[in-house]
Amino acid sequence: MTCGTLEIDILNSIWDLTNNGEDNDISIQDVVDYLSSKGVERAYTTIKTVMDRLTVKSILVRYRVGKKFFYKATMQREEMALEAVNEVINNFFEGNSSNLIRFVEAKYDLLVK
Repeated sequence: MTCGTLEIDILNSIWDLTNNGEDNDISIQDVVDYLSSKGVERAYTTIKTVMDRLTVKSILVRYRVGKKFFYKATMQREEMALEAVNEVINNFFEGNSSNLIRFVEAKYDLLVK
């Protein structure tokens, strides 16, 4: 499942906010404020649109408490990272993880800049 940069920023925000309190209700404003504290300035409406898109993709779930909507990730960070690595292996390395490992070893100096 491919995600754009802002989608990843939002997911990382939700995971970080969730790690601070396992059952936190995370609102759009919580994500806007968190991203802002990290130097990522985006309009509330932009964040809402992207979070709604992540909900359509089933990466987030949205639920209502009173009049306010909250969001939760459907996967943990590690699960999503594993899925992304598997996608890279399948798309670029013929489904062979050894090919990825050889590539990383050969390109290590370029990767850690």
